[in-house]
Amino acid sequence: MTTAAPAKSGTLRKATLGVMTLAIMNITAVVSLRGLPAEAEYGLTSVFYYIFAAIFFLIPVSIVAAELATAWPQKGGVFRWVGEAFGPRWGFVAIFLLWVESTIWFPTVLTFAWVSLAFVGPNQKWDVALSANMVYTIIAVLVVYWGATLVTLRGVKSSSAISKWGGLIGTIIPAGILILLGAIYLIEGRPVHIDLGWDKLIPDFSKFDNLVLAAGIFLFYAGMEMNAIHVKEIDNPSRNYPLAILISSLATVAIFVLGTLAIGLVVPQSEINLTQSLLVAYNDFFHFYGIPWAGSIVALALFAGVIGGVTVWVSGPSAAIAVVGRAGYLPPFFQKLNKNGVASNLLICQGLIVTFLAIMFVVLPSVQAAYQILSQLTVTLYLIMYFLMFAAAIHLRHTEPITKRPYVVPFGSAGMWIFAGAGLVGAMIAFILSFVPPSQISVGSPSTYIGILIAGNVIFVAIPLLIYANRKPHWKTTEGASDFEAFGWELEGRNPSEVQTKVVVVDENKGVAQ
Repeated sequence: MTTAAPAKSGTLRKATLGVMTLAIMNITAVVSLRGLPAEAEYGLTSVFYYIFAAIFFLIPVSIVAAELATAWPQKGGVFRWVGEAFGPRWGFVAIFLLWVESTIWFPTVLTFAWVSLAFVGPNQKWDVALSANMVYTIIAVLVVYWGATLVTLRGVKSSSAISKWGGLIGTIIPAGILILLGAIYLIEGRPVHIDLGWDKLIPDFSKFDNLVLAAGIFLFYAGMEMNAIHVKEIDNPSRNYPLAILISSLATVAIFVLGTLAIGLVVPQSEINLTQSLLVAYNDFFHFYGIPWAGSIVALALFAGVIGGVTVWVSGPSAAIAVVGRAGYLPPFFQKLNKNGVASNLLICQGLIVTFLAIMFVVLPSVQAAYQILSQLTVTLYLIMYFLMFAAAIHLRHTEPITKRPYVVPFGSAGMWIFAGAGLVGAMIAFILSFVPPSQISVGSPSTYIGILIAGNVIFVAIPLLIYANRKPHWKTTEGASDFEAFGWELEGRNPSEVQTKVVVVDENKGVAQ
């Protein structure tokens, strides 16, 4: 491993990212087409939900994470941010939830991938039947997931080119095709299955149980915080970073809104299926225009895009929590690295969890019901992590007022309350709605649905708390301790709840200076 030489005093770091480059990176990190059918259930009302979630979640996450990432750029990400505010216990809960929600995400996204592959066939009725087959789904999910895990265990990392082309082929191009076909279909005056009246924009809030699918929109927008670290690589960040956020937010909302409405144009609301309707919409459009064979090509593209993304995500969150674990927060068993430098036992544990969740498809009434429950569990766990992140940002404005922040949330301390507060409110609304059984989907017993979600949240929050409470001194490896910087409040000799009175800066060459 090589270490770059520190910049000379007085020199400025050259910007390496333009506004449009960062905007495209944000779009690629956030946009996925697999959730569009869930919101197509709402027809034109989905526009309201998309805009609401953008204002109360997408923009707050992006702005707040940028300040956190630049003020505390050390290793650990959300563990570092939450740990600086509330101590390592809650920092560990945050990074664990990020890892476990991505683990739960795998069965849902792979279900979508294999539904896509099922639609490669020439007979749509046969395709629909195959995509709804539980055995097919379980086998497909496990084969692909464990295949990606084995590749990761061998130390073969996906290059940036795979991520780039996977996103382009599997998301951006298909999204553009769907929106273009929907626009042409509408302009031609063909019959539509969606009510386009202006009065349909505002939801019927009297039907509380109809709002649960809308909560999933918040997870659509999750992930923007991953690129917050790049705020240091953009020129004039106080102006250009918000501009990049504005561009990427508008583009993301446009893709989701127009893509969702395109599905609603050709698929009747009563026939919308969370795992199949996106492919059905493509097939319907292509049949209208006399190119039915194009549906198979798009299905393959969507499949390739998901597989490429999954291969990257199999190793990413595991690598992040492994770094934290080696600093003394995970038992040695989970810290073990194989000869290729991969946290093998942690990956295998992750695979066992994915296997268990995939088997849930057998015991639940339908693939669609399992898909909905796992999707909502992913939402709630991710939102708990965001609760901690937003609360940490507000808390750190009070306890660490003199820590240097290269990027500061607009409007000072009031702005932090506005943006982080909006994020907290929006996330809380989505969290509560996630526990309401959707009326549009058969999920078996409502009490079972709620019970599974509550149990899942309690279990996955309790696990990191138990691990932290029972940690042992020998868990901290020499290499892990030297590779993981102490929290600021530790260096300053105070508790996380105490207000900062001095800043301690670590200089690798001269030691610690105040």
